Order: sequence, then C-alpha cells, then structure tokens
Amino acid sequence: MIDAADMDHCRAAIRGGSLSFHAASRVLPARVRDPALALYAFCRLADDAVDEHAEKAHAVLTLRDRLDLVYAGRPRNAPADRAFASVVAEFDMPRALPEALLEGLAWDAQGRRYRTLPDLHGYSARVAAAVGAMMCVLMRVRDADALARACDLGLAMQLTNIARDVGEDARAGRIYLPLDWLDDAGTDPAAFLADPQPTAAVRRMVRRLLAEAERLYIRSESGMALLPFDCRPGILAARHIYAGIGAEVRRNGFDSITRRARTSKPQKIGWLALSVGQAVAGSVMPRLATLHAPPDPSVAWLVQAAARDAPRQGRSETLIAALADLTRQDRMRPLPRGLSDGLDRRGA
Repeated sequence: MIDAADMDHCRAAIRGGSLSFHAASRVLPARVRDPALALYAFCRLADDAVDEHAEKAHAVLTLRDRLDLVYAGRPRNAPADRAFASVVAEFDMPRALPEALLEGLAWDAQGRRYRTLPDLHGYSARVAAAVGAMMCVLMRVRDADALARACDLGLAMQLTNIARDVGEDARAGRIYLPLDWLDDAGTDPAAFLADPQPTAAVRRMVRRLLAEAERLYIRSESGMALLPFDCRPGILAARHIYAGIGAEVRRNGFDSITRRARTSKPQKIGWLALSVGQAVAGSVMPRLATLHAPPDPSVAWLVQAAARDAPRQGRSETLIAALADLTRQDRMRPLPRGLSDGLDRRGA
C-alpha cells in the first residue's frame, strides 16, 4: 500500500519527532502500525511546518493545498504526502478529520486564546481528538461509542501536552491556559507572557488541567474493549505513556515553567509491558456508564464524520472562515525584496 522508501521516511520522522507515539506504536499490529506511522508523520510534519514557520498564515495555506492534492489523488512529490495519500485511499479516510487538524493549526496561526475550558476542548478536539478518530478509522472501527472514547483519549493527551508545555509556550508568546482561570487568579496574560513564573496560581491551573486529563483518560478506557484485540496494547500504551508525562509534571510540583517533564526509556518499556499484560488479561473492562456516554460536545461532530455510513461533508464554515482570514493575512505579507523592487520599477 505504502511505498517502502516512503514508509522508511515516515518511521524516521516519528522516531525523531514523537518519541511517545513511536514507543506506543511498537506493539500495534503491522497492518495498523505502518498506516498509523504514515498518518502521524504527515500530522507531525504539518504541525512543525506551521509551528516553526515565520509566516504561519502561508504555512497553513500551503498545508490546505497539500490536503487538496492528497484528496484529489495527486499528492505533492514528498514521502509523507505520498504515504498519507495511500492511507486516505486505502481506508476511505473522511476528509473532515484531517481538515479538523488543519483548522486547529489555523487557529494557532491566528494566535487564538481560549476563554474557558470548553473552548480549550474545542481546540484540543481539532489538533488531537481528530487524530484519535483517524486511528479508529485505521483499525476499521466506525462504532460511535468507540469513536467517542478515542476522542476522549485525544483530548486527554492534548491537555497533558498543554500542562507540560506552559513555560515553553509562554516563552514563544503562546498561552493555552483558559483565560477565565487567569482572570480568577488575578493574573494578567501579558504580564505572564513577559515573565512566566511558576507561581502558586499557575501551578493550580496546571493541576486543574491534569485533573481534567485524568478524568478523560479514565473515561477513554471503556472504549478499549471495542477495539480489535491485537490493537489494544498499542492504544493502552499511548494512554499510559502520556498519562506518565502528567505524573512527571505532578512530581515536579506542577512546575512546567522552570522544568520540563520527561519520561525515560525504562519507564516507557514498563508501560508497554503493563499495556500488553492488561490487554491479555482483559483487565480493562468497559464501564457501561462511560462506554455509552455521549461524546464530549467538542468532538460530537468528529464522531459523526467518522461513524459508519456517515454522509460526505464539505469544508466546515468555521474552517472556511479561518482560512479566509489567513488568506487576507498572507496577501498583506511584504514581497521578497527582489520581487518587490521589480514591481516598483514596472509600476514607475
């Protein structure tokens, strides 16, 4: 399905850029592992392209064009694009799912901030829960309950990432902590970004994020029984490895500004072994109260898009609006000096 050289490129990209997912993927069956690595490579490289690009609006618009080419069956001549196009064709990947990620990256390019925790869930749905739904598609699982619980896991993992990266984000001029939490603590966002410090108030916010992540991790476990048996260890491993990052933040006294939580290779090996043992023993059993719980409001549309026999959907209005805003920004970019000079001379 995926060219061997392109697959090697995807493995290398994940090995160097996403150690946690690379570790968890090792216990997925090959039929899921390779397309999952291709999916994560495309998503990771897309995220890096926007995050590291000075012209973020242009980077998002370029990603939009890359997705258009993938879904037209004419991917850009690059390993990650070709591999992802193969995945899209083989698994009939609903376009709304990668476009949810595109929208989240567009929001990053716009420099959005989030007033409430549900608003932050909306962002996390796009950049992480959508990936959870895509993983279900790769496992050929389209059951609505399984998709909802996979999205819970994606939300939990993203909230963990945000809790871990408060200081790193602040030093880059970004803030993901809910603004109403900052208001309640009497913390001015501009002052915090100018001089991020692990105050007692900020540590309480990090603790609240991790508590919400833990609630979602627990809720996600009910969906494990709906996955193919040989896929459960890999998904459980992702759950334990990311939750382990949160545990390291707790051990650091919820200070994710002067310290960055890291997990070790022996820890990852231990979580992999735990996950295999849980899957074999069947010790993660569905809790009916959470198995059939409705999806979080932030992800209901993702569940609907990925569910079995879901109707084809066009580009969402919110994504169209975000892309239109970025297009306006991109048109206002200064032209490269040589090109600008040439246009000035022709105009004269």
